[in-house]
Amino acid sequence: MKRGTSGLSLVVAVDKPSGMTSHDVVNRCRRIFEERRVGHTGTLDPLASGVLPVCVGPATRLDRYMTGHDKSYRVTIGFGFETDTDDVEGVPTVRGNVGRDILDGEFAVAYVSGLVGPHMQVPPQYSAIKVNGKKAYELARKGEEAELEPRAIEVYESKLVERFERNGSIFWAVDFSVSKGTYIRALVRDIGRELGCYAHVVALQRRQAGALALEDCVSLDTLEALGTQAAIDPVRLLGFRFAFGDEIEKLVGSGGRFKPEQLSLYGFSQLPRCSCTGSIEESPAALAPDELISVIVANRLKAIYRYDSAANVLRPDCVFSTGVSR
Repeated sequence: MKRGTSGLSLVVAVDKPSGMTSHDVVNRCRRIFEERRVGHTGTLDPLASGVLPVCVGPATRLDRYMTGHDKSYRVTIGFGFETDTDDVEGVPTVRGNVGRDILDGEFAVAYVSGLVGPHMQVPPQYSAIKVNGKKAYELARKGEEAELEPRAIEVYESKLVERFERNGSIFWAVDFSVSKGTYIRALVRDIGRELGCYAHVVALQRRQAGALALEDCVSLDTLEALGTQAAIDPVRLLGFRFAFGDEIEKLVGSGGRFKPEQLSLYGFSQLPRCSCTGSIEESPAALAPDELISVIVANRLKAIYRYDSAANVLRPDCVFSTGVSR
């Protein structure tokens, strides 16, 4: 069957396998759902595995609300050389001697825990950042080096999980929780340079992206077996307060405005692992300027509204032609 418009509108959480590009996952999802409008909301390198949210149908309009989250990773760091891609799949560019203190437990724990805090980070040459209209990785593939400006990032948590030696090489496995825009490959590159022995990423797994955790995700084979049953709750995923708009369905569907007092706001009392609404509670706090809320109609995410505090009115920010399944 030729892929076209399936009538579906949903979000699924894929545990991306290492060795596939994020676009490969999108293409697989297009085949599974027979829908051409499919997109992911946070690129993972081919080497990396783990959390990859994928939107199907009109739900692809959610991408702008789902790309700026903090994230958590587990990375295996290899010491002794740096590569042009900052990971093991690249070409070694510089080598260094690895001191035995890298394998010393007390040193490793203290060093890794000391990475918590703000940093200025130069993104990798192999990144999608645009320089004069061209992506950095496109220039890198031509042997050109892009002028990339340092950017402010923050490491919220940093914990040494394991240190080991294999075939004469030394490795650290580290858990990082970082701010949006942080490149783990660049973080590892800078660790190696600071320690004077150079380093690269050997393995990388994204374990959390915003409210979405690895345990929420399914393999592509499982996704193929479950189909639409694998849909996750976009309301929980977005994390906005929400309202039930069944009584003003026509107004919401046409993108109409309304006053805050026309709806009651709710929030999750805890983050459930399902699309049920049993663990919710009223959230009576006043709306903040520009606050976004999710509007649910017929148990689907029908729209996202933004609060205009100057006019004391909720205006449509995004209305879905087909509500997103919960």
